[in-house]
Amino acid sequence: MSLSDLTRNAFQSGISARKWIGLCKLFISKNLAHNGAHSIETDISNSVLVLFRDYPGDPSLQAYLKQAIQDGVLSLPIFLTTFLAAAQSPDLHNAATLDMLCRVVLDHHYVSGMPTIGSLVSYGEPTSRLLNTIQNAMALLRTAYNLPVSNFHQLPTSASELLILLLSCVTDVSQISTAQAMMHFADANDLLQNPRLSTGARNVLETFAFSLSLLLGDDAKVAREAQMMHTLQHALGKSDAILGASSETDIVTCTMLLNHLIFHRATDFGSGDGPHAVAILVALLRWSSWTPATFYSQLIISALTCLAQSISPTGPTRASSIWRAFTIGRLPHLLAMFQKSAQSEGIAEADWHTALQFSLPAILHRTDLLEKIDSCGQTGGSDSASEKSVLPHSFTSEFLYQMLHVGLVEQAVVATINPNLSNDFHPRMVSEAQEAGLDLAGYFEAKLSPEASPEDIEVLLFRAWRDPCCHAAFAEVVVKRFTTSTKNVDTETLSLVCKMLCKHEMALDMLSLHAKITDLVAHALAFVEDYDCETVGDPQTAVTHLGDVVLFVEATIARFNLATHSFTVGDRQLNAEFLRTAGLNHRADVLKDGDQTAFNSWTKALFDPSSEGIEDNILRATHPKVLLRIAPALFSHAIAQCTERKMDKEVLNNGISYFLGPLLNWTLAGVIRYLLFEIQRRAYNAVVHLDVLKTLLTSPSCPPAVLSLSASATLRTFPDPIPQYSQRGLGTFDPKPIRQAARQALGFPVEDSQSPLMMGASGINHWPDQARQLATSALAAARAGRAVALDTDRCLLLCPPTKFLTAVFNELSLAATMEMEAPRRIATFVLTTPRPPRSPPLLPIFLHLVLPSLVASADGLSPTEQTIRVEFLVAVISSSLTAALHLEWAMLTTCGEERYVLGQSVTSMARRLAGDLKRRGTGPTATMILQRLTAMQPFVANFPTFAAEI
Repeated sequence: MSLSDLTRNAFQSGISARKWIGLCKLFISKNLAHNGAHSIETDISNSVLVLFRDYPGDPSLQAYLKQAIQDGVLSLPIFLTTFLAAAQSPDLHNAATLDMLCRVVLDHHYVSGMPTIGSLVSYGEPTSRLLNTIQNAMALLRTAYNLPVSNFHQLPTSASELLILLLSCVTDVSQISTAQAMMHFADANDLLQNPRLSTGARNVLETFAFSLSLLLGDDAKVAREAQMMHTLQHALGKSDAILGASSETDIVTCTMLLNHLIFHRATDFGSGDGPHAVAILVALLRWSSWTPATFYSQLIISALTCLAQSISPTGPTRASSIWRAFTIGRLPHLLAMFQKSAQSEGIAEADWHTALQFSLPAILHRTDLLEKIDSCGQTGGSDSASEKSVLPHSFTSEFLYQMLHVGLVEQAVVATINPNLSNDFHPRMVSEAQEAGLDLAGYFEAKLSPEASPEDIEVLLFRAWRDPCCHAAFAEVVVKRFTTSTKNVDTETLSLVCKMLCKHEMALDMLSLHAKITDLVAHALAFVEDYDCETVGDPQTAVTHLGDVVLFVEATIARFNLATHSFTVGDRQLNAEFLRTAGLNHRADVLKDGDQTAFNSWTKALFDPSSEGIEDNILRATHPKVLLRIAPALFSHAIAQCTERKMDKEVLNNGISYFLGPLLNWTLAGVIRYLLFEIQRRAYNAVVHLDVLKTLLTSPSCPPAVLSLSASATLRTFPDPIPQYSQRGLGTFDPKPIRQAARQALGFPVEDSQSPLMMGASGINHWPDQARQLATSALAAARAGRAVALDTDRCLLLCPPTKFLTAVFNELSLAATMEMEAPRRIATFVLTTPRPPRSPPLLPIFLHLVLPSLVASADGLSPTEQTIRVEFLVAVISSSLTAALHLEWAMLTTCGEERYVLGQSVTSMARRLAGDLKRRGTGPTATMILQRLTAMQPFVANFPTFAAEI
C-alpha cells in the first residue's frame, strides 16, 4: 500500500479529514520513517490532487488538504508547487477544482499573517526555482482564461491573485541564466497580450518583464521574440527573417503538406491519423508565424487549389473525388481538432472563431477556383432516376454546412455569407436519416446490417461517396464495428465489413480519410493470429469468414504500401511477414513438424482419390497461418506428382477446385506467387504450372483481391510481346487470357502495348533522373502558382536517400540562382516531413552526410555562385532545423509524445552540425555558412547550444 492508496480508500470510505491525517501519520511512522520530509509531503499532496481528476470540486478533498496543512504534515510551499505542477494536466482543467485549490493556498496564506516569503515561498528559495513556480502560475492563469466562464467560481481572479503574490517575491533576477530569462520574458509578454488580464496582474507582469529586459538587452529580446511564440511576434509587429518575403502567400508549403496528407492518408501522419496530422498543422502554424486568419486562408485556399487542379478538362477524376471528399468531409474535422490544440499557443477559442470569420469571405471569393470546382467537380452519375433531376449542390454550400456542423463557425457567420443556406442545402444522407428518426451513425448502422443485400450496400456506398458531409459518420460506424467484432471474436460481422472494404474501393477511400487504417490492419492481424477453429460449431463457415479477413489485410497492405510498417494493438506487436513470404517456401521436405503434419493431412484430403473431401476435423486442427504457409507446397507436390505421371490430371483438377471455392480461395495469393516464380525459373518450360496458373487466374471464383495482388507480377512475367527466348518455352500456350485477367484487375480492360507496365527498359529513365524530374516538376508548379506535390516515398523507392538528396539539392540550388523562396520551401518540406516508421529520416542524413559534400563542392565555385550557394544552404539549414524543432514541440504538446520523429533530437542535430562546420572552418564555404548562421539571432535563440558550440 502507498499513501495514494491510503488516501483513496479513506476518501471512498467516507473517513473524515482528521481521521485520515491520523492514518497518514501512522503509515508514515511504520513505512516511511527513513524518507525525506520533502518526499513525504509531496506524496501526501499528490495523493489528494490525483483524486480531483475523478471527483472535481469535491469539498471533502479540499477538507483533506486544509487539515494536512493545518496539522503541519504538509507545508504550504510544497503544496503550492505540487498543485501548480499538477494544474498543467488537462485532467484537472475544471474551474471548480482549480479555484478551490487556489483558495486553499490563498486562505492559509492570509490566515497565517506571514509575509509571502516564509508563507508561500520558503526562506532561501533559489531564484531559478521560484521562477519555475511562477511560470506554472502564469500557465494556470492562461488556463483560467481559456476555461468556460462560471458564475460560481472566480478562477481568473484567484489565479491572478496568486500570481501577484508570487511575483512580489522576485527581488533579483541577475543570477539566472540568459536562456531562462528569455523563456520567462516570452511567457510574461505572451500573457500580457490577453486583453482580459486584470489591472493588478498586468502591472506586476509589466514590471517583471521590464526587469528581465534590463538583464537581457535588446538583442536577446528580439531573438526570443523570433522564437516559438507567434502570438507575441504578431503583437509586436515582428517577422522572422528566416521565412522570406512571401511568407504571407505560401501555397507551396501548404499544398505539399496537403498532398502528403492525401498520399499517406492510411499511415502515420496522414489524413486518417488525426492527432499526428494536427501536430503537423500546429508545427506549420508556429514555423510560419502566421496570424490565425492568414493560416486559415492559406490552408483552405491551398486545398481549393489542389481540388481544382485535380479536375481534368473532361470532368471529374478519381483524384478529384478524393480531394473533394477530403476538403469537404475531412479538412473541417482536422481544423476543429487543430483549433483545440492550437489554443495552447495563447490564442483563445473566441479569437480562432473571429479569425475564421475574417478569412472565409476572402476564401469564398476565389471565384477562379470555385467556378471550376462547381462546373466540373461533381462525382458524376446517379444511383437512381429520381436523383438525376436534382441540381448538384455547390461546393460552397457543402463546405459551409460542414464548417457549421463541426463547430468552426457560428450560424450567424454563415448567414452573413449565405443567408439561404438552411433552405438551399440539406445533405441527402442527413435528410434520409432524419426522416427515419435516426442520426447519421444510427442510419449507417441500420443500412449496413448483415441482412442487407450486396446490391443495397453497393447503392448505399455510392450515395455516401457522393455526400462528403456523411463520410465521418460512415467511418465511425465501420471502425466501431470492426474493432468490436475483433474484440468479441465475431467472425461473421468482421467478414462482412472486410468483404465490403475489399470489394468497394470508395468504402476504403472514405475510411482512409477519417481513420487510421494501420490500426484496423493491426486488429485484423491479431484476429488471424489468435483465431482458433477448435471451438466453433461450423468450421467450414468460420474459415470462409476468416478468409475475408485475410484478403482484406493482404489487399489493404498492398494498396496503401504498408508492407514495411509495424502494426500494434496496445503493447502487442503484430507481424505481417507471413503474408509476404507465403509462396516462397514451397518445398514439402523443408516443412517443420507442425506444418509437415498439416501438409500430410491436407494432401490426403485434397489429392487422394479415395478421400471424402475436407472434413471439419482437419479445419479445426489447422491454424490459418499454417494453411497459408503450406498451400504453395500442396500445389508444388501435386504438380510434381502430375508431371511424373503419379497423379491423374483429373485428380489434380479436383484438388485445385477446392481452392476456387470460398473455403480456400483466400490462400491463392501465395500459390500464384509460387507458380509465377517457378514458371520463370523453368524458363516457361512448365506446362502443368502454366495450366494451373491459367485455371486460377481466369476462374470467376478467383477473389478480386487475389487478382489485384498478383496482377503486376503476372504482367511482368508475361509481357506483350513475349520475348523470343520465352516464346520457345511457352510452346503452344497462349498467355493472353492470363494477361487480360491481370489487366482487368488493374483497370486496363483493353490490350495496350503502351501501358506503363508494358514498356520495355528503353522507356524507363535512370532512377536518379526520375527523382530529379520530380523535383523539377515541383519547382515548375511552384513558379506557376499551382499546387505542388512531391512524393518523397516514391523518390526513395527509385534511389537511395543520399543519391536522392544530392540530385534534388543540385536541382534546387540551380533554381535558387533565380529565385530562392520556392526551392527553400520544397527543401524544408522534403527534410522535415515525418517519414514512415521504417523509412530513413532525411534531415540527419542531409545535415551529416550530404551537406559536407555540397559545402566542399561550393568551394570551387566562382565568388558570385559561391555566395548564392551559401545563402541557399543557410536558408535551408535554418528553415529546416526551425521547422523540425516546432514539429518536435508540437508532437509533445499536441500528442503528448516525446519522440524524435525525424530520426534524432533536433538539438543534437544542431549541436553536431555546429561542430562539423567549425572543424571545416578552414574552407571558405563552411566559414561563410557558420558566420551567417551565428548572425541570425532568431536561429541562435532557437538553438543556443549551436551558439555555445561555435
